[in-house]
Amino acid sequence: METAIAGKKIGRPLSFDRDAALYQAMLLFWRHGYEGTSLSELTSAMAVTPPSIYAAFGDKKRLFLEAVRLYLSGPTTSAQLIAQAETARAAAMAMLETSAIGFTGEATPAGCLLASSTISCSAAAADVQAELSGIRLEIEADLTAKIADDVAAGRLAADVDAAGLAGHVMAVIQGMSTLARDGAGRDKLLGIARVAMAGWPPAT
Repeated sequence: METAIAGKKIGRPLSFDRDAALYQAMLLFWRHGYEGTSLSELTSAMAVTPPSIYAAFGDKKRLFLEAVRLYLSGPTTSAQLIAQAETARAAAMAMLETSAIGFTGEATPAGCLLASSTISCSAAAADVQAELSGIRLEIEADLTAKIADDVAAGRLAADVDAAGLAGHVMAVIQGMSTLARDGAGRDKLLGIARVAMAGWPPAT
């Protein structure tokens, strides 16, 4: 996963490695969620003091959102998968397979940071939940548009529900995240992806 985010060094010790610290924060949020990750856990994992976190990131919320941006900055994003696929079916299959692999990485926590990090958040974190919801909805909107393009081009039947089909793919991906956190392995998730795609509308 890329860690190309650079930051200012004003107010922080010269030994502070911002990129490495942010990566460790991302792993903690991914594993324990937004509210489940304490400041003490962050300072320990990031090898910094609280003042250094505040100087570098502002506060826990901004640190979390920057960690989310890092999570989304990998070499293959959902937006890229959708844009580069020749058809909506290929895009959906790529998203499902990439999710199955990403949710079961050996060096990263199980599941999806976007799907699991704010599940049990309190009302105090409503803006954080809204931020992640907006990201998921944007991905879903991109896939919906891809499906609608296939319908318009005659590659899918005119009565295909583009929004419903895209929502189904997103629901499967979020379900796969939950299963991964429950211990499901990569082969099982890839099998689920294949079954989900078996119900994809046939090409016309």
